[in-house]
Amino acid sequence: MHPVVELTQDLIRFPSMHSRPEEIQKCTAFMEGYLARHGIGYRRIEQNGVPTLLVLRPDGSAPVLLMSHVDVVDAPKELFVPRVANGKLFGRGSIDDKYAAALSLVLVVEQMEKLKARGKTQADLPCGLLISGDEEIGGRNGAQAALAQLKAEFAIALDGGHLRKIVTKEKGIVRLKLVGRGTTAHGARPWLGENAIENLISDYLKIKRHFELTAPGHWHRTLNFSRIQAGKATNQVPDYAEALFDIRFTENDDMDAVVDAIRREIKGEVQVVEREPLFQGGSTSYLDRLMAVAGNPELGCEHGASDARFLSAFGIPGIVWGPDGDNSAHAVDEHVNIDSLLALHRILDEFLTGLL
Repeated sequence: MHPVVELTQDLIRFPSMHSRPEEIQKCTAFMEGYLARHGIGYRRIEQNGVPTLLVLRPDGSAPVLLMSHVDVVDAPKELFVPRVANGKLFGRGSIDDKYAAALSLVLVVEQMEKLKARGKTQADLPCGLLISGDEEIGGRNGAQAALAQLKAEFAIALDGGHLRKIVTKEKGIVRLKLVGRGTTAHGARPWLGENAIENLISDYLKIKRHFELTAPGHWHRTLNFSRIQAGKATNQVPDYAEALFDIRFTENDDMDAVVDAIRREIKGEVQVVEREPLFQGGSTSYLDRLMAVAGNPELGCEHGASDARFLSAFGIPGIVWGPDGDNSAHAVDEHVNIDSLLALHRILDEFLTGLL
């Protein structure tokens, strides 16, 4: 069995969900053991209980930084038993994102072996690793905290795209809370009250008009009505209602202006609960070299978000890339296509070896 596939299976066996933080710690300790057995120097940092592993040159730098994570979304225990069938490796985290942690670990070991054969040391390592434990819940205690402690010239977030598509842009995120208010009354006499749910729905229809856009590939801002909470009894006119919205925006959007316009138009209150930057990879000779080795895959964009969004704040150009998983992330049949994973390994090995 190929070492990347074998190590991915080992990592899948850890139910490293945020509902079981001790398993994230155990998975991280397992990877520490792997690095130690192969004589790779590393640092483990921890912020607010979230562990992150870093493999860098002794001066804290990496020409190319490989980013991945081992936390996964919740799943039943049977999904943490890896299985191979029809050329696919199944299991929670197989494509999001334990294949990436395994691939990164194997690559750094292989690069170190090549360096040692030339009489060189980790000070000459062409790649570094950042393997975090909180990407699925925002990445602030993992990747964001770790990036502040290193220097890199180029980053590859192994967490999206597919073998024939390298992602250079991802949408940003704004999460809004809409509050509707009214006046309570008995449900048998609704004319004596003012229904907060109806006021909220009226405001929602006004908000929705700001997102009725079209663009090729849906590269425009979008609105998802995610949650609503209101009412205490069926025989009472509700005086309070709130809703949460998930907005994804592009580099063409001024979200401050959009939120200001919404506030002027609606009756209720709007709060910005969370805001995450969009990812724009930037241009670099590293990407040019990687494209040549990979056979010039297309450069594209994705609607989702990853830890790559933190790179720009630290001045690190980068991409999001990965093998084929048939859009199965978080699904009950989550899998990675093994041929695609091994092809990615060959490409990255050739790319990194060319930097020695």
